Amino acid sequence: MRAGGLALYPTEGVWGLGCNPLDPDAVFALLALKARPVSKGLILIADRAQRLAPYVVDLSDLPAPGDQPTTWILPAHVACPWWLTGGRPTLAVRITTHPVAAGLCAHFGGAIVSTSANPGGRPAPRRASQIDPQIRQAVDLKLGGRTGPLRGATPIRVAGSGDYARGGMPRG
Repeated sequence: MRAGGLALYPTEGVWGLGCNPLDPDAVFALLALKARPVSKGLILIADRAQRLAPYVVDLSDLPAPGDQPTTWILPAHVACPWWLTGGRPTLAVRITTHPVAAGLCAHFGGAIVSTSANPGGRPAPRRASQIDPQIRQAVDLKLGGRTGPLRGATPIRVAGSGDYARGGMPRG
């Protein structure tokens, strides 16, 4: 990934597709492979909060990982690349506790882009056998393992308010 490659790996709920977030060529290759518009923004994952510090304004709003893996929306740092935020003032981030995904972040030495390993509009793969052959052939690094206990992508919540942006039950 340091040389611009794409990685395929299991996460808490689905198979992930990732790359170096500071390499625009890698990010745009990932987006093209998924047929995903840059305006949707991306998620960064890391094995520990400090690796997300260059991308967000304040880590103090990021809750510690709990029993339910959750992606959090935080205010993006002014230096955070627009291709990660989709042009928004916020960024979605997650501390991953999945051993393979966390190990990949640790080996890379930083946060990585992480998105589901499926073309746009298709279901996210829970099993390796469900990964689209085009995606499987396009990646440079394929890691083994199984996805975690979630039955799909992680819920996305807004830090501070706790409101759900994807998945979960709305706060009432």
